[in-house]
Amino acid sequence: MSKKKHEEHENHERWLVSYADFITLLFAFFVVMYSVSSVNEGKYRTVSDSIKAALHPISTPPASSMAFTLGQQRPTMMTPNLPGTKEVAIKKIRELVKSVKPNSQFDFMQLHEKLNGDIVITIPDQVLFNSGEAAVRPEALPFLQGLSQAMIELNRHVRVEGHTDNVPIRTALFPSNWELSATRAVIVVRVLSELYSVPAEHLAALGYADSRPLTENLTPEQRAKNRRVEVVILEHAPQRPEEQENAPAAAADETGGIPPPPSFRDTSAIGAKP
Repeated sequence: MSKKKHEEHENHERWLVSYADFITLLFAFFVVMYSVSSVNEGKYRTVSDSIKAALHPISTPPASSMAFTLGQQRPTMMTPNLPGTKEVAIKKIRELVKSVKPNSQFDFMQLHEKLNGDIVITIPDQVLFNSGEAAVRPEALPFLQGLSQAMIELNRHVRVEGHTDNVPIRTALFPSNWELSATRAVIVVRVLSELYSVPAEHLAALGYADSRPLTENLTPEQRAKNRRVEVVILEHAPQRPEEQENAPAAAADETGGIPPPPSFRDTSAIGAKP
C-alpha cells in the first residue's frame, strides 16, 4: 500500500533571512564607521603611510663602504626673498657652531665676519673627516645640511678651503697634503651642491695644504688647529675672467687712454706662504 505524499508547506517567511542579512551588514557598517571616527590620528597616519609605502615601494640602494652616495638628482629648493634673511641665516650658522663647540676638542671651531662682509666658518677636520681621509663622516651631514640651508637663504657665492698640518702624507689616494686638502674641499662642495641643493655656480673649492697655518705646527694641539676646512661666504660675487680682462680697458677709457698703475698681485691666492 503506497503512502500518500504530503505536499510541502509553502514558507511565506523567507524574506526574513534576507532582511536579517541586510540588518547584519548595516550594523557592521555603522560599527566600522564609528571605529574610524574615533581612531587615533597618529595611528591613522602610520597606517596610511604604510599603505602608501606598500602601494609605491621605493628601492633602497645597497649599502656600501662610502658614507654617502652623490648623484645628479636632487630636490629643488626655493630661495626665500624675505626681509632680514641675512640676519636670520647668520643666526642659524651661529647656532650650528654652538651646537658643535661643547665638545672640548672642537673649541677652536668659530665663525667671524670680516670687515669686507665675508663670513668665515672654521671647521676642524675631525668634525668632517677621519684622519687621513676625505670621505665626509655620516655624523657631519646634519651640520652640512643646516649650513647649506643658511647659504641658500643668503644667496651668496661660497669658497670652501681645505687646510692641513705640515705632517707629510703619502698614500695611493693622496701623494701629498695638496691632494688631501683639495679633495676634502671638493667633497664638501659636492655634498653642499648634490645633496643639499646649494647652486653649483655659487661654489668653489680650493686646497692650500699646509701653506696657510693658523699657528705653528710644533705641538699636536697646534697641528690639530691647522687641520681645518674654512667655508668663506663672500659678500660680493667674484669677478669672471672676461670681466677682469675688460676692466683695464674700461679704466683706460675713463682716464683718456692712460691705464692706471699696476697693483701688486696677492700671491697668497696661489698657495704661497704668508
